[in-house]
Amino acid sequence: MAGMMKKLGIQQTEVDATEVIIKTKEKEIIFKSPQVAKVNMMGQETYQIIGEGVERALSTEPEISDEDVKTVMDQTGVDKKTALNAIKKHKGDLAESIMELQS
Repeated sequence: MAGMMKKLGIQQTEVDATEVIIKTKEKEIIFKSPQVAKVNMMGQETYQIIGEGVERALSTEPEISDEDVKTVMDQTGVDKKTALNAIKKHKGDLAESIMELQS
């Protein structure tokens, strides 16, 4: 089989992957402990994933770091909970959050 693939110009190598994530606009498909092969066929690379994929909806919540919360707290003098709520309300926009809390 390997000789036949070589004659056709196909090279396959295993990829030591621990996780594969495919992101679409609406969701992620996550493969834990997959078998992944990189296939080069006449200069064109493709990847083959074998394993069980689990679908997960993408979160619309922005990632809010402790540094972001501290920045809003420092600029406005509010407590952590108030700063966090303002950042969530403005979907992660720190400037909008600060402007609202200062008015």
